[in-house]
Amino acid sequence: MGKNALFQAAALASALMWIASADVDAQAQDVSNIGGTLRLAAAGAFGTLDPHINYTTSQYWPISYIVNDGLVAFKKAEGAAGNEIVPDLAVAMPKVEDGGMTYVFTLRKGVKFSTGKDVTTKDVVASFQRLFKVISPNVGSWYNGIVGADVCLKTPATCTLTGGVVADEAANTITIHLTAPDSEFLYKIAVPFGAILPADTPATDIGTTPPVATGPYMITSYDPQKMMILKRNPYFRELSADAQPNGFVDEIDYTFGTKPVDAVTAIANGQLDWMYDTPPSDRLKEISGRYPKQIHINPMFAYYVATMNLNIPPFNNKDARLALNYAFNRRSAVNIMGGPNLAQPNCQTLPVDLPGFKAYCPYTKNPGAKWSAPDMAKAKALMAKSGQIGQKVTVIVADSNADPNLGTYLVSVLNELGFQATLKVISANIQFTYIQNTNNNVQISISELFADYPAPSNFINTLLNCSGFHPGSDASINIAGYCNKDLDAKMKQAMEKALTDTAASNDIWSQIDHQATDDAPWVTMLSPKRLDFVSTNLKNFPYSYLGGLMFSKVYVK
Repeated sequence: MGKNALFQAAALASALMWIASADVDAQAQDVSNIGGTLRLAAAGAFGTLDPHINYTTSQYWPISYIVNDGLVAFKKAEGAAGNEIVPDLAVAMPKVEDGGMTYVFTLRKGVKFSTGKDVTTKDVVASFQRLFKVISPNVGSWYNGIVGADVCLKTPATCTLTGGVVADEAANTITIHLTAPDSEFLYKIAVPFGAILPADTPATDIGTTPPVATGPYMITSYDPQKMMILKRNPYFRELSADAQPNGFVDEIDYTFGTKPVDAVTAIANGQLDWMYDTPPSDRLKEISGRYPKQIHINPMFAYYVATMNLNIPPFNNKDARLALNYAFNRRSAVNIMGGPNLAQPNCQTLPVDLPGFKAYCPYTKNPGAKWSAPDMAKAKALMAKSGQIGQKVTVIVADSNADPNLGTYLVSVLNELGFQATLKVISANIQFTYIQNTNNNVQISISELFADYPAPSNFINTLLNCSGFHPGSDASINIAGYCNKDLDAKMKQAMEKALTDTAASNDIWSQIDHQATDDAPWVTMLSPKRLDFVSTNLKNFPYSYLGGLMFSKVYVK
C-alpha cells in the first residue's frame, strides 16, 4: 500500500472513534419474524465442506456449527458466555473417570441425520476413526492422546482406535479412553473436527459435496466459484437451545466472488445482509457517518501473522527472520486495518487478551511490553550478517480482507531490507491449504489466525508443535515447519499443570510464548477487532467471541 493510502487509512481512525464505544447491542428477538432468507457474501469461498478437514475457522466454522453437531458444543450465547461447553448430541456432560482419562457419554435418542437415518453410537465411533483416516489437521496434536491413536497415526487408512473409542449399543453410550488426562479434551471435540457424520461417510475429503447434517440447516448446494445455499433440515428438532437452537430464517444464501467494495454498496442498498470480508478502508468514513447503527465492533481472539518457512531459504536463516521482525512497522499494518480502534500492534505468538498472554515485544526500538517503532538500523545490521541480501522472495496472500494490502506493505519492507520481493495473490478458496503444503515451497505467507477455543495451547501447541508439521500435506498446520523439542516438552508440562492449577499453567504458556517469539517463526503484525457492517433488514446481531455472528440466531425482516 502506498503512502497516500496509508495516510488515508490512519485519518479514518478518528471517524471510527465514537463507533468503538457506541451501543451496538442486539435488539431483543422477535419470534414472529421466523422465515425469510439471510443473504451473505464473501470475496472467496472456503475450500472443502468436510468438517473433519476444513480449518477456515472464521469463515466456514460458523456455517459448520449450524450444520453439524458433536457430542458436546460451545454454548450458543453472546460474548464470553459462548466459551462454555454444553452437551449436544450427548444427553448430558460426560461422566469423567480414572482421574480424567475416561469419558462416558450417553447419546441422545431420536436424533436423525438429514437423510432421515438415526444417529447411533456406530456413527460416533466411525467419526473419530475418520479423523485419522482423512488426516484431520490436528490429529497429531489434539487427538493423539486417545488410546490407539499412536497406531492410527502410523497407518491412518486402517485406523480403528481399538480400546480408545468404545460403543455400547445396548446402553447407548460411547466411552473414550485417553492415555493421559487432558484438560482441553472437551474443547477439542466441541469444534467442527468433532462433528458426528454417518458411519458410511467416505474416508476421503468430501470436497464440494455437502455433508450430511444434524443441525437446523443443511447445505443443499455449493459452488466455490459462485455460492452456497443452506435450507432447513427437515429432520431437525431442537433438543437443546444452548447447544443447537432452531434457526429463524428459512434459507441462507452465501454468494462468493463479491468484492468488498461492492458488498458494502449492496448492504447499504439492502441487497445483502452481511459480508464476511472487512469493509475497505476507503469506505469506513462513509459507513461510519451514514450508517452508524448498522456497524458492530467486537473483540476476538485472533491475529495477523506473516509465517516464514524455516526449512528453505531465505528464512531458514534466523538473522533474516529477526531482521524482518525489527523492520516491520506494525503501526502501518494497524492503519491498513483502519486504525487503532480496529486493531493494535502485537509481536507475540499469542493473541492479545488470550489466557497466558503477557505483553512482550523484543522487536522494537525500545524492547519491553509494547511495540513502539521499527528499528531499521538493527534490522539492516542483521540482514548484512545473514548473507541473504539479494535473495528472491515471494509473498503468498489470499484475495480477501486486508491480506493483499498487508502483502503489498510486507513486500515493500522486504525490498527495503535488500530482498528481491514480489507479491502473489491467490484465491482465498485455496490459499490456506496451499501455504501448508511443503511441495509448494512457500517462503512466506500472510494468514489471519483465530482461536478454536479459549486456551493458549490452541495457538502455540497447534501451530508450533513438531507433531503439527506434515511434509507434502495440505493439512500441515505448523506452516513454519518450526520444531523445538524442548518447547514441546514444556507445552506438555503446561497442559498437565492445567489439570490442577490453571494460573500456573498460564505462567508456563507465557514463558513458552516469549521463547517462541524470540525464535521468530513468523512476524506477528497485529491483533484485530471484528467490524461487521449489516443491512437494516438484519434485526438481531448475536455475536460470540469464538464463533462470531451466530447465524441460527439471526432473523431478517
